[in-house]
Amino acid sequence: MKKHIQTNLMNPGHYENFPVGSIFLPARLRAPIRAIYAFARSADDFADEGDDSAEIRLAKLAEYHEFLHAMERGEAAEHPIFKALQPHIREFSLPYSLFHDLLSAFEQDCTKTRYAHFGEVMDYCKRSANPIGRLLLKLYGDEDAKHQAWSDGVCAALQLINFLQDVAVDWQKNRIYLPQDEMAKYGISERQIAEGRSDALWQQFMKGQIERARRMLQAGAPLGRALHGRLGFEMRLIILGGERILMQLHESRGDIFQQRPKLGFKDWSSMLWRATYTRKPHARNAASCGSGGCGH
Repeated sequence: MKKHIQTNLMNPGHYENFPVGSIFLPARLRAPIRAIYAFARSADDFADEGDDSAEIRLAKLAEYHEFLHAMERGEAAEHPIFKALQPHIREFSLPYSLFHDLLSAFEQDCTKTRYAHFGEVMDYCKRSANPIGRLLLKLYGDEDAKHQAWSDGVCAALQLINFLQDVAVDWQKNRIYLPQDEMAKYGISERQIAEGRSDALWQQFMKGQIERARRMLQAGAPLGRALHGRLGFEMRLIILGGERILMQLHESRGDIFQQRPKLGFKDWSSMLWRATYTRKPHARNAASCGSGGCGH
């Protein structure tokens, strides 16, 4: 699972939007966030990097499950990744289930390369993306159920956005995270993805995918206003980054084959200003972009 939109809001690499030591976050949270990131990235590498067989990848991930179970039993961690993580799990009472969920998503990447319908995609997002947001809230001491629901919406939306902008990249790894039934509805074949062909049907298909991701991001956007302090600022910046990527996807009519969305200086200037001076970031309706509504 290398998913979360690559905006460099957080850290470049597999977890591009994981706030590793972000200067915008409270200093006391940087060490636990780095420890969680190290866990997630190393496990992600098992699933995504190198030439190991699926069996070897799954065995490595199973070992990570066992390390977690050992800590749950109160045993001292010896593996460096878990030794660094253990004190933070204890201090912040981080749920072990969230770490197991992440591993479950990584395991799925080793065995599942196609998704029959959107429900399957969302099941993956529930385990691959949502745990990150919930862990951040837990570190911040936020137990509000509504905030958790908003966080799930934001994280799932970011995951979907990454799927959309990485269609060509994922194809190279023999993975398609787009719902197969929706592709079939528009006559989209895997051959078309392989050829990088952005025709009228592809554009209509992507328009629906972009709009759905926008609605989900919009549904979770109140979290950026509800959270205070540095975490609130970080969340607003993340949401705004997702919004800008969706805007670029819309403007290109979903042609990610020619140019993958990327945030530039103007994007960053706008995002930083809005995150600082407004507490009302929102995901714009992609349909309004065509009338100039996304021009600033």
